[in-house]
Amino acid sequence: MPSADTSPTKPVSVRVWDTPIRLFHWLLVALLGFSWWSGKQHDMEWHRLSGYSIFALLIFRIYWGVVGARTARFAQFVRGPRALLAYARSLTGDGYAPKPGHNPIGGWSVVLILATLATMVIAGLFSVDVDGLESGPLADYVSFEQGRLAAAIHHFVFNFLLLLVALHVLAVLFYLARLGQNLIGPMITGRRRAGDGEPIEELGGSAWKALLGVALAGLILFVTVRGFRL
Repeated sequence: MPSADTSPTKPVSVRVWDTPIRLFHWLLVALLGFSWWSGKQHDMEWHRLSGYSIFALLIFRIYWGVVGARTARFAQFVRGPRALLAYARSLTGDGYAPKPGHNPIGGWSVVLILATLATMVIAGLFSVDVDGLESGPLADYVSFEQGRLAAAIHHFVFNFLLLLVALHVLAVLFYLARLGQNLIGPMITGRRRAGDGEPIEELGGSAWKALLGVALAGLILFVTVRGFRL
């Protein structure tokens, strides 16, 4: 009579992040660091180019949040207060289980970070420096005083964004130390180990939609940099 197979089963991994989302995440990390450095060095040419790149990334992320892969869509991770509170309670009890993609708290943090990025970028487009020599591509549409106000908002929001980034890093460390969940690895590989009984679903999304989003972001960036003058 054949003996039962007692060999350990190989852990099953599940795809949680698609390539566009991972590229967006790490490019944004690099560009924010470069924007900070170029601003400190008063190298406004590189600072401006870095800001334009962040603007294009932001446009693509909003687009991908509507038509992209399952875990990238806002409809998948933006939840109401009841789901938010239920998830928060699970973090301190025994009912915690990893969520596919962003959890309810992480989902709202994404919305906050994207809104902050949008405010920072838009303010930068209208900004004027104190001498009026360096200005954003849309500064001609506002007065000098309004351009200076936009510059002040741009600076303040960037500092607020640094605070959000610090909170994000602390959250990643909390999940690793308190819950034993590595959030960095999946953002690099796109995969994580599936939980017991967790359904494995396809992410969806398509290459042609991603390419269309890149083209759309490039077109909007080009028109904006030209000051809407074609």
